[in-house]
Order: sequence, then structure tokens, then C-alpha cells
Amino acid sequence: MKIHGNRFNIYLLAMLIAAGAGGCQSSGERNSKKLVSTLRLHLEVNRDGTKANETVPVYRETPIMVNVEMQPFLSEADVAHAEVIDVVGGFALRLQFNQTGTSTFEQYTVENHGKRIAIFTQFGEKIEEQRWLAAPLITRRVSDGVLTFTPDATREESEEIAVGLNNVAKKLTTWVDR
Repeated sequence: MKIHGNRFNIYLLAMLIAAGAGGCQSSGERNSKKLVSTLRLHLEVNRDGTKANETVPVYRETPIMVNVEMQPFLSEADVAHAEVIDVVGGFALRLQFNQTGTSTFEQYTVENHGKRIAIFTQFGEKIEEQRWLAAPLITRRVSDGVLTFTPDATREESEEIAVGLNNVAKKLTTWVDR
């Protein structure tokens, strides 16, 4: 029997993984196989006075306020692979979406040129950190399912987010293939 990943409660999966994350760690090192991260992509929208959208601060040092649709259009369930890459002047987080995510991402980038995508994450040993990572502007159609952005995070935090997303992707793939 096949279960579609978008029908599985991702919060339940994250909590199950986090519950199993307790245990011994030698010399303060984190067990990277037990890290999990969440990821939510929210579309910038005009304020309409309803609870369907909210203004959020993106970037901690010099925040910009972005009014976003509260319902995300993509989540960690749509991520096939995440990695930190070196770019001119620093590093970036690169996300490769799965087939469903690629299709959805392409649709949103075609229909919403000139709007921002606010990216929210939760990460850490017990998913205790949460932050709006970035708000890149949609400037073109993206058909390859790749989103690369500079996160409001240290390289270590970004690596942790990427490892956590890859662990969730691996668990979801295992779960769906059962």
C-alpha cells in the first residue's frame, strides 16, 4: 500500500523523530542522524484584515516586514535534498524539491512574479529554534525545483537545518515506500 507524503502528518513525524532523539551524546557532539528540521514556504499577499494572513519580521538584525499567507504552499514534506553551498561572499542554503514540490514551486513562481516567499524553519536538537530565514523575491519561473537563498543563520545553523531536512526526507521516503 502506498501512502502519499502530503497526506501524512509531518508534525507527528517530527515529534516521533524528536522523541527518539534522546540519548547519550559523546563530548557534546550532536547525533546528526537524529536531527530534524521543519520548513514552511509562505507566499507574500496583500493585507485583507482576516486571520488568513499575517505580517512577519524576516531577518533579525535589520528586519523587513512581509505580509504572508498563513497557510504554507510548501513544507519539509516537499524537500528531496538540502545542502549548504559556498557562494561568492559566504554560503547559501540550497533546497531541491521532490516531484510534487517541484511542480508546486513552478506554479507559484509563474503566478506570483514580483512577490516574496517567506521561509520559516524550526530546528535544533529538540526543534527549539524557530526563525524566518529569508524572503527572496520571485523574479522568474523556476522549473527545476531548486531554491537557493542566503539564510538568516550561521553556517553551523544552516548545516543543522540541512541535515534535519535530509533526515525528514529520508524518513518520509522510507514511510511512503512501505
